Amino acid sequence: MLRVKLNNIGKKYIISHEKEAIIRHILPSFLKIKSYEQFWALRNINLEINRGQTIGILGRNGAGKTTLLNIIAGITFPSEGNFFVNGKVSALLSLGAGFHPELTGEENIYINGSILGLKIREVKKRFKDIVEFSELGNFINAPIQTYSAGMYMRLGFAIAINVDFDILLLDEILTVGDISFQNKCLDRL
Repeated sequence: MLRVKLNNIGKKYIISHEKEAIIRHILPSFLKIKSYEQFWALRNINLEINRGQTIGILGRNGAGKTTLLNIIAGITFPSEGNFFVNGKVSALLSLGAGFHPELTGEENIYINGSILGLKIREVKKRFKDIVEFSELGNFINAPIQTYSAGMYMRLGFAIAINVDFDILLLDEILTVGDISFQNKCLDRL
């Protein structure tokens, strides 16, 4: 069964070279010189992923890997081409995405779980597993603004892996934290 199909996907960004200054807002608009360029993060991307397949996207920094994952996750849309995603997507693309820094880990589990499509009763049912997998212990009751990058990753991964998904998207998130937890995550996958 086909899960993901990308047809001639392209994503264009506009990069402005105009410097912001107070004087620019004072001068009449006819004196403004706008300079910009188009940057194509992706061009002519064609890809099919079937049920049960695991793929990795490799490339240098700035090659568009994260942009591609964001399109598949429905976070951003392509400038050209079209795509099809068949199934529930769980994504862990950016450290702490969807977390509120002033809330505790527990509170963020409920919020993030809801964002990922879980009902409150499902979060309650999976709460213990999420906390155990994250290995955060009593830190689950602390505001996450006090968490290290590794603790953010642990919590984010523990929530994402406890959602029923058809497609799981991960973007370099497992490069954060200690090797023991990285191996635990890979074993779980």
